[in-house]
Amino acid sequence: MTPAIRLLLLDVDGVLTDGRLYFGARGEALKVFHVRDGQGIVQLRHAGIAVAVISGRRSPMVAVRCRELGIEHVHQGIADKLAVFRRLCARLKLAPAACACIGDDLPDLPLLEAVGRSFAVADAHPDVRRAAGHVTTLPGGSGAVREVCDLLLAAGTRKSARGRPA
Repeated sequence: MTPAIRLLLLDVDGVLTDGRLYFGARGEALKVFHVRDGQGIVQLRHAGIAVAVISGRRSPMVAVRCRELGIEHVHQGIADKLAVFRRLCARLKLAPAACACIGDDLPDLPLLEAVGRSFAVADAHPDVRRAAGHVTTLPGGSGAVREVCDLLLAAGTRKSARGRPA
């Protein structure tokens, strides 16, 4: 039996955003986040599922958005996402099988292969779509995270309804 998901890992660019980077004369100027993704993250947290962000880039806007959503585990500028994931599992006393991940590009592959449930956004790199257990119908930055949150919440509800812990 697959354990209930207790942690959702998110990439940022291409998952929480549409992957486009906007640069002004002073550097990165803007990231656009979908409000429904945020609502899904809040619902997960209220259901007892932790959320973590592991991103290869650094952005003050990501820190602000994560703070707004109550995401406690925010790791930016990470080259080795798998190492951060392993440390996070140890700190939270979670087995990798109790974790899910949403990715869109090749740096996410090690995480997708390490977790219990793997998701790729609809517009992910073809190798990532092939590696994922589920591909969303929506692209990154356009509600794909909410789609996954709803799936995880529905799975938890079904397990609870059968008398098993969610």
